[in-house]
Amino acid sequence: MLIPKRITRRLRTAWILLTFLPGVLTTPAQSPCNLKFDQLTQAPELFGFHLGMTLEQVTVRVPQVRFPLADQLGVAKTTINPGFDSSFDQASFAGARTVSMDFLDGKLTTLWIGYNESFKWQKLDEFVAGVSRSLNLPAALSARGLGRELRCDGFSVFASMIGGSPALRITDEAAQQTIATRREEAEAAKEAAKAAAAAVVIGDTRMKLYYPNDCDEADKVPEANRVVFKDKDTAEKAGYKRAKDCP
Repeated sequence: MLIPKRITRRLRTAWILLTFLPGVLTTPAQSPCNLKFDQLTQAPELFGFHLGMTLEQVTVRVPQVRFPLADQLGVAKTTINPGFDSSFDQASFAGARTVSMDFLDGKLTTLWIGYNESFKWQKLDEFVAGVSRSLNLPAALSARGLGRELRCDGFSVFASMIGGSPALRITDEAAQQTIATRREEAEAAKEAAKAAAAAVVIGDTRMKLYYPNDCDEADKVPEANRVVFKDKDTAEKAGYKRAKDCP
């Protein structure tokens, strides 16, 4: 049985709120953590997943998994629901409700595990203590919003309670920065393309006049006499003058 989409959406929404909700608790200074994510212990609480896994490696671990096509930034997201789907090996996923994974360029960059009521640590404090020991984290998780967080060298660990049971997110922060940079570049390219399109002018080879692209009179220029210039300066250098019919 598949988990209803509305439940998955609610879990993701709860996660976002817990992650980005302004802290209602004072956040103490964190101890230094120079650990890299490839140095994390392969703890049983991670069910065989780890940052940096390829799509193929995840498929070997979970043959039922399906991956959507990556978006223009190279990001693909998927969720499995071993706690709701009997086709999963329940023994190897004991205590797991959902596992959400984000990939960048085919590598796992965010791992979010939601545990169920059968999981061994049901209180946030004991969950944080247990996970810290299991992952061999070198520093304590500090309060952030309604959860606890530890930022290390290029990755972060965030623990919280969702739906009455614990949840854990491990994020490749360097990958998040790459995504942010790509998003900014994509937006800049989009704006540049819009600006370039707006600057285009239509020339009439018979009259040696040009019309701004948004001028209605430009549509009346016969196709046989139509020439496109990237901007008005290019048109004027070619000997064209601005049509008086256009403001």
